Amino acid sequence: MEQRKPTGWVIGFTAFASCMMVLIGLFHFFAGLAAILDDKFYVVSQNYVFEFDVTTWGWIHMILGAVVIVAAVFVFTGAMWARIVGIALAILSGIANFVSIPYYPVWSIVILAADVAVVWVLTVHGREFSAD
Repeated sequence: MEQRKPTGWVIGFTAFASCMMVLIGLFHFFAGLAAILDDKFYVVSQNYVFEFDVTTWGWIHMILGAVVIVAAVFVFTGAMWARIVGIALAILSGIANFVSIPYYPVWSIVILAADVAVVWVLTVHGREFSAD
């Protein structure tokens, strides 16, 4: 199969996805850190289906954030496996933010939208950039 040279748009979109993943990872990390340091920082609504301890959510967000940042670095390489991992982590991040909507609603929805953008970019604009 002929290897196509990536266009500027493809490289730009991939860089955008990587940068967004770094931001999403940092946001997860610091949101998790806030939850761990102060249990009262997040206000939980009553009778939500997914009810978890705030400290547990803090650890989930911190670990997920660190992993997303590491994956973002590898997405810059353009490797197919890195894009697949990036898509999977963006989906996991979206699920984590959906479930954490009662703890921090507006923020969770904003990060969820960024996750959707990352999944879109990595699925649509990646094949031409692939180094594999």
